[in-house]
Amino acid sequence: MHSLAIAMHEKGHVVSGSDDEIYEPSRSRLHQKGLLPEKTGWRPDFIDPSMDLIVLGMHARSDNPELIKAKSLNIRIQSFPEFIYDLSASKIRVVVAGSHGKTTTSGMISHVLHESGIPADRMIGASIGALVPVEISDAGIIILEGDEYLSSPDDPRPKFLHYHPQISVITGIAWDHMNVFPTYQSYIEPFRQLINSLGNDDTLIYCQDDADLVTLVNESSPACVLIPYSIQPYEIDHGIVSLTDSEGEKYPLKVFGIHNMQNIAASYQVIKKLGLTEHNFYKGIQSFGGANKRLELLYKGDHLISYLDFAHAPSKVKATVHAVREKHPDAYIIACLELHTFSSLNPDFLPQYKNALHDADEKIVYYSPHTLQIKKLPDLSSGQLSGYFNANDLKVTTSGAELEGMLNSLAPKKNTVLLWMSSGRFDGLDLGGTSEKMEKSIVG
Repeated sequence: MHSLAIAMHEKGHVVSGSDDEIYEPSRSRLHQKGLLPEKTGWRPDFIDPSMDLIVLGMHARSDNPELIKAKSLNIRIQSFPEFIYDLSASKIRVVVAGSHGKTTTSGMISHVLHESGIPADRMIGASIGALVPVEISDAGIIILEGDEYLSSPDDPRPKFLHYHPQISVITGIAWDHMNVFPTYQSYIEPFRQLINSLGNDDTLIYCQDDADLVTLVNESSPACVLIPYSIQPYEIDHGIVSLTDSEGEKYPLKVFGIHNMQNIAASYQVIKKLGLTEHNFYKGIQSFGGANKRLELLYKGDHLISYLDFAHAPSKVKATVHAVREKHPDAYIIACLELHTFSSLNPDFLPQYKNALHDADEKIVYYSPHTLQIKKLPDLSSGQLSGYFNANDLKVTTSGAELEGMLNSLAPKKNTVLLWMSSGRFDGLDLGGTSEKMEKSIVG
């Protein structure tokens, strides 16, 4: 939402907004553009008939006083995806959907197009190098990260159904958002709707390694063109991951992990569909450094490397830890996972995390009791979590200070990888600083 506000501001529109809390980096980016509200909270007196349009975020509540005021004044209201579609109705729309890899795959496509000199707009959940998350211009293509979540409190339809894509990608399906989709069957229903919405002239690119997704595609019998994909062939030599083109030329990559090789394979199919060559793709993808907070290199010392990853759902956590183990096969891996979302803290969902941290040498889970209270969920114990993760050696902590102390009490070796995984903030812990302290303790 904040990236959209900045994009509209830079196109010359008068933009304002509100929220109950504004975190970094949104706060700094809005402040830099002069768009940061003077104070947080809701100001119904600020809503007046001179406003042309209100864009409603999915987290706004139906009893929001500003929303109620806007309705009383008959001001036009659109959900985020409705507004994005209006901006892109004349473009070729590429939508990347799925339970994991959406941001990275959307970013890969956007990056290759940019490196190939092809103008393209985007709406992605993170910055991609120097590319901002939201770009709206006169380009004839737009890359959209497609979310299965609800559009707004006034519109329970999945976001991606609003985009009417000509090219769709589904990266895989793994149950998430339990607060909205209480069962696995209810979770996959939006993907079924997306598949069934595609027409004869549309294309669906889907991961054939996901058995449930393949079943869903076959059951749906879509009218569109179907392009299955798998893991892009790769090799690892001394920790360097490389691709090889049809002529035998090698292209070293900055990203790693089987899940990223699947993301690359999906991106390649999209790039080909958009009319670019194999050479365009391989030349562009080798400089892709990853999306913000997606296996982002946070710290690198002589003896310790630290990564930050947005992983929080079970499939994402397992793929991330496995990717780190594959790249650093002989390392002492410390995996720190924050349970932050409603699903990840729910005892009915937690069994999905079985063996998710298996590839790590040290397994640490952090959660905030305050977050449990806010989400009205029952308390958790170390014994419960050990059982859910199927890890008798699991360490559990409930504060940032305690987590830092726990890390300092370990005896890290001279080839250590510290992996932070969360969609939250680890109680405000300075992750880079903590990584540097651990490096110094190894040296010492």
